[in-house]
Amino acid sequence: MLKNTEETEIDLPKIGPLPVRLRPSVRASRLKLRIDPAFDGVEIVVPTGISRKVALSMLDQHSDWVAAHIQRLPDRVQFVPGAWIPFLGEDHAIRAVPDAKRGVWAEAGVIWVSGLPEHTNRRVTDFLKKQAKLEIAPRAQDYADQIGKKINRISLKDTRTRWGSCSSNGNLAFSWRLVLAPEDVLDYVVAHEVAHLQELNHSARFWAVVDDLYGPSKKQQHWLKRNGSALHRYGAGS
Repeated sequence: MLKNTEETEIDLPKIGPLPVRLRPSVRASRLKLRIDPAFDGVEIVVPTGISRKVALSMLDQHSDWVAAHIQRLPDRVQFVPGAWIPFLGEDHAIRAVPDAKRGVWAEAGVIWVSGLPEHTNRRVTDFLKKQAKLEIAPRAQDYADQIGKKINRISLKDTRTRWGSCSSNGNLAFSWRLVLAPEDVLDYVVAHEVAHLQELNHSARFWAVVDDLYGPSKKQQHWLKRNGSALHRYGAGS
């Protein structure tokens, strides 16, 4: 039986060598197959009691589905001069200004990057993470104040399967890639996670808190479901 997460490579028809991650889960009740755009591969969630052999056989059974979805992944976009990336949902061009002394800044649809061009990828990533914190932290605090809850800590991660999380001790975590999404989508995710400070579940009471904080959110949920995976195609380490 599978005890630890395992990464391997499987040769599939129509695709060739395909990165595969086998992730054991005590919470899963059945095998689950998902495309992971962050590493151009597939993740198989494996419930307790299911063997590695059975899990991998799922790929053979669904090889056509996997091939179709892998081929539909959007092209990768590195943070390099000349690239276009979304910033709060608006397209921005990356431009190198080696002799400037301002670091990295966004202005009029351009993300300007000083310093050596070969460092642009890392510097833009750092800039976006910083901007994500600046966008998320005050919104989270405002929403928490509205429901009289205290936030213990806010952290940013590069999570692949969720946009945010809330722990029972009041720690909130968010994907920094939310700063690439439209502002209303980022705002909804913040409200969603803060609502968990009051209701650590997805009950009707929880959604009532979300509605009180943010308002109707079906549009934002649909945007994430349809476009969220594309956000993992941007930048170094994607």
